[in-house]
Amino acid sequence: MSRPVPAPTSPGQESVWDYPRPPRVEPSSETVEVWLGGERIAHTTASWRVLETSHPPTYYLPRAAFADGSLRPAAGSSWCEWKGAASYLDLVAGGRDGVERVVAPRAGWFYADPTPGFTVLRDAVAVMPGLVDRCVVDGEVVRAQEGGFYGGWITDRVVGPFKGGPGSHGW
Repeated sequence: MSRPVPAPTSPGQESVWDYPRPPRVEPSSETVEVWLGGERIAHTTASWRVLETSHPPTYYLPRAAFADGSLRPAAGSSWCEWKGAASYLDLVAGGRDGVERVVAPRAGWFYADPTPGFTVLRDAVAVMPGLVDRCVVDGEVVRAQEGGFYGGWITDRVVGPFKGGPGSHGW
C-alpha cells in the first residue's frame, strides 16, 4: 500500500505526516477539558501530546486533572509497540447531588510502567474522544479519530489524512 498524499497546511497548522515514527511526546499548555454526562470531569493546562506519523495527537492528562471519582479501573489491557502495556479505565460522571450516574466503559487508558522515552506519561490518562460527550482543546470541540482503536484528537490545527478510517490499515 502506498503512502497517502498529505493535505496542504495553512499557517498555524501542522501535518500528521510530519510527525515522527517512533512517536514523540511533547508537553502542552493548551486548555484541555473532558465532558461526560453534561459535566466537566477533567480540566488542565498541563498535558502531553503524543505525535505519531499519520495519527492526530493523543492527549494525556495528569490524574490530578480529573474530578474525584471520575476514574475507575476497568478490565483488560493492550500493548503499544512504543509505550508498553496499557491499562484501561472507565470514566464516570454524576452520581452526586441527585445527578444520574453516567459511565463511559474503557474510555480512558494509562501506562503504569511506560518504556524509556515515554516515562513522562507514567499514570497520565488518555481519553477516547468518541466515547465521552466531548473533549475540548483551547475552546475547540475535538473530532474523534476514526476506527475506534486509536485515541487521536482532531482539531483544526492538524491536517491528514488520518489513519484509522477504511483503507488505512497498512499506513
